[in-house]
Amino acid sequence: MTNTANPSVESKLNYRLDTDPVQPYKGDPFNSNFSTAITDSPLAKAFINNLPAYRKGLTPFMRGLEIGMAHGYFLVGPEVVVGPLRETAHGANLSGLITAIYIAVSACLGISIFAITTFQGDPRGAYGTTSKDSLRPLRNREEWYQLNGGIFLGAMGGAVFAYLLLENFDALDSILRGGVNVN
Repeated sequence: MTNTANPSVESKLNYRLDTDPVQPYKGDPFNSNFSTAITDSPLAKAFINNLPAYRKGLTPFMRGLEIGMAHGYFLVGPEVVVGPLRETAHGANLSGLITAIYIAVSACLGISIFAITTFQGDPRGAYGTTSKDSLRPLRNREEWYQLNGGIFLGAMGGAVFAYLLLENFDALDSILRGGVNVN
């Protein structure tokens, strides 16, 4: 029995999937992901594929080093700007360094726990040895340990570099403004 009195019901029943701008990912509605004009654009794909987690040709340690340097460098800032020691001369910078190191060590601990618990035997699913998922470039415990070591080293280096820049900001500022005469 069809309802001919209400044409909107008819149009909803005759809905065509190919006219919708939001499609199931790779045509599979059970994949629980959507393809949109933004997520499937070549620009978005190029950006995502250029991130160190997905860039081809990097070792796990180099992936971790690049990820760690960026995160260690930027973790210092929030503590310096809004931390409890922001009004002190050197306490804010040191507090930012300590906080960045603490967060990096906590993240590395979490990665180690993930690697230990996920790779007991041959895992099933996306991390299995037979999986062809390109978004999971690390396939075993040793690779996760290498990534973890790179993140730790990079985060420590990034945090110390940010701390040194903040501690020597006046000297760097005068050099960049031309206040230091090299002649």
